[in-house]
Amino acid sequence: MTGLDGSEQFVKRHDFVSPRPRVIAGLLAAAFGLAGCGQPTPQAAAPPPAPVTVAQPVKRTVTDWDEFTGRFEAMEEVQVRPRVGGFVNSVEFQDGAIVRQGDLLYVIDPRPFEAVATQAEGQLSDARAKVELAKRELDRGLSLVQTSAVSEQVVDQRRQALQAAHAAETQAEGALKVAKLNIEFTHVTAPLTGRVSRHLVSPGNLVQGSDTGTSTLLTSIVTLDPIYIYFDMDEATFIKYSKLWFEGRRPSSRDTANPVQVTLAGETKPSREGSINFLDNRLDVSTGTLRSRAVIKNTDLSILPGQFGRVRLIGSAPYEALLIPDVAVATDQSRKIVFVVKPDDTVEARPVTLGPLDDGLRVIREGLKADDRVIINGIQRARVGAKVAPQTAPAPAGGKPGDKS
Repeated sequence: MTGLDGSEQFVKRHDFVSPRPRVIAGLLAAAFGLAGCGQPTPQAAAPPPAPVTVAQPVKRTVTDWDEFTGRFEAMEEVQVRPRVGGFVNSVEFQDGAIVRQGDLLYVIDPRPFEAVATQAEGQLSDARAKVELAKRELDRGLSLVQTSAVSEQVVDQRRQALQAAHAAETQAEGALKVAKLNIEFTHVTAPLTGRVSRHLVSPGNLVQGSDTGTSTLLTSIVTLDPIYIYFDMDEATFIKYSKLWFEGRRPSSRDTANPVQVTLAGETKPSREGSINFLDNRLDVSTGTLRSRAVIKNTDLSILPGQFGRVRLIGSAPYEALLIPDVAVATDQSRKIVFVVKPDDTVEARPVTLGPLDDGLRVIREGLKADDRVIINGIQRARVGAKVAPQTAPAPAGGKPGDKS
């Protein structure tokens, strides 16, 4: 090696180092070759069909109901005002209590009216005495005129005096009746049975009395049982009802007490029943609605005037319909769909037209047949076109699948 020049030494040194990368590459190739000689990798097993619960639609006779927002109002409301003025002696009711017709509410000082009544009694006694005197003078004149002791003119004057005495007696009797009525009016009583408001005038205050509506307001009373609920019907609904009436498929609420159901605030289903008893004679031109009224029983007095309620009014003639649980209905953009299991256990998405809820079930107007198997549980596991493992559920509440009820 000493006899070689520098270039030869460089080549030999290079040949000595270069085999190491080739050895490593060969080992890697051998390793890959051994791996390729083994068994093929097994493919993953297909997942089993997803379990779902299916049921056939319930077929039964139903009636559509339309829903409106209403407000309760008392059938009768009275503002209690005094008919005579004076100082209030006492308040005889508890604020907010139930009062009966004729119950004493206020007592106004009766002494001024009692004094007037005493004076009227005296005037009546005086008038009656004058009547007796006029009678005697007339009788005496009638006797004397027969002997020509007095003229006919005197008799006529005495007859006229008797008539004037009778008129004065009648006036005195009327004044006494007015005085006694005023004494009676000092005891202000409830004009009807209902719940009274708070007292607006305390004892010791002076109140004004009048029969013209200008007297002092003392309190108010409203009736509670039964109670009205007012609601506004839109023009489209009114036209629909009119068409059904002309076709003989629904009675008119003007001449028939059509039933209503009322749901109170905080309730999920109707708790009160009643009937329509009034429709207005024209539509409101500003809102395009017709004012309507129903009467509701309120035996427990729990409903107060001013409360809101949801009114359900019968909206169609009875008809046969298919119903499914509302949870089986899904939304696909703007469409409502249900998932149906076909005979080969694959899933199909079926567009449907929905009707109202009836006893917890949803009416399906179009899109289903009575023998369809609808997925009511496990919708999130169903895939259109994929197979499922359907399990038949008991008939939904309200009837048997495919049967009339």
